[in-house]
Amino acid sequence: MQLKTPHAIAAGRTLMAVIFLVAGVRKALTYSATAAYFAKLGIPAADIVLPLTILLEIGGGVALVFGWRLPLVAGVLGIFTMAAAFLAHAFWAVDPAQFNAQLNNFLKNVAMAGGFLILATAAKKA
Repeated sequence: MQLKTPHAIAAGRTLMAVIFLVAGVRKALTYSATAAYFAKLGIPAADIVLPLTILLEIGGGVALVFGWRLPLVAGVLGIFTMAAAFLAHAFWAVDPAQFNAQLNNFLKNVAMAGGFLILATAAKKA
C-alpha cells in the first residue's frame, strides 16, 4: 500500500500542524499565564520569546497546512520542537508525580521532530 500521494501528504501535514495551531492560540489567549510559565522555566527574555513563539506556532502551522516553503518550515519546526522538548519537558528534573507526563511530552516532541525531518527530506525530492 503506497500512501505517497499529494492528498495523504497534505493530510499528514495538517495533522502535524494541529498541535502548533492549538498551542499558539492557547498561548495567545492565556498570554500572562504563559509568560509567567516561560519565566518559571528560566527562558531568557520571555517577553520577547513568547510573541515569537506564538507567531512561529500559528504561522508555522498555517504554512505547514498549505505546504508553503515546506523544507524550511519543517526544518524550523523540527528544531523548535526539539528545543521545546529540552526546555519545557525536562523529565529528568521533575518530581516523581510529573515524571511520566513530562517523559511522554518529551518523547512526543522527539517523534514529531523525526516526522519533520522526514517531511523536509521528502519535500526536497518532490
